[in-house]
Amino acid sequence: MSHREQEKDAEGSAEKKITSQISEKALISTGIRVGTTVKTKYMERFIAKTRPDGLHIIDLNKILSRIDIAGKFLARFDPKRVLIYSSRENAKTPIEKFCELTGCQYVLGRFMPGTLTNPLLPVYRDVDVVMVVDPAIDQQAVVEASSLGIPVVAICDTDNVTSFIDLVIPGNNRGRRALAAIFWFLARSYLIHSGAITPDQPLKYNMEDFETKLVEEVESET
Repeated sequence: MSHREQEKDAEGSAEKKITSQISEKALISTGIRVGTTVKTKYMERFIAKTRPDGLHIIDLNKILSRIDIAGKFLARFDPKRVLIYSSRENAKTPIEKFCELTGCQYVLGRFMPGTLTNPLLPVYRDVDVVMVVDPAIDQQAVVEASSLGIPVVAICDTDNVTSFIDLVIPGNNRGRRALAAIFWFLARSYLIHSGAITPDQPLKYNMEDFETKLVEEVESET
């Protein structure tokens, strides 16, 4: 079997494994595969088609396959030495829920220079792997991790450059529901590969629990 055939087989297996927990229609409705109108050479291979309005659509099979690969990869490390980071507001709840379930550590908001490189700083983190939500806006974390040889996992949209990314998870890295879906699936994959749950066990939270609430939703509860 060729490498391409093996890759396609892996994508098919990942799709069956993950979408058994949610219908394909429900998954697509999260916008997980909707990219931008910009396409970089780095992300071209993950794009399935381009809509009439110019938005590039990411291959759903490849999204699911890469999520599963990333879950398996992250599960190899001590969770206390895995850092998940994003400065994007829509990623706040997904990251918090993912880290609650897996035990990984996280940083939200501004990534202080030296967080990974300066042991004298109060915010210093000594980690073995870093995951970011968008390598463009989370560049400081990517640069510091790369300078130390720390592998970087990143959710990359169609407009991202992936030069310093070791493992790309293609997908919509801006949408509130899309990020909830990605991190929900990632948490499930991580826990299965780490042996914490079996494939037929449900997660503690459903996908909606991973969504960052809109400002008006928060205000209505106060």
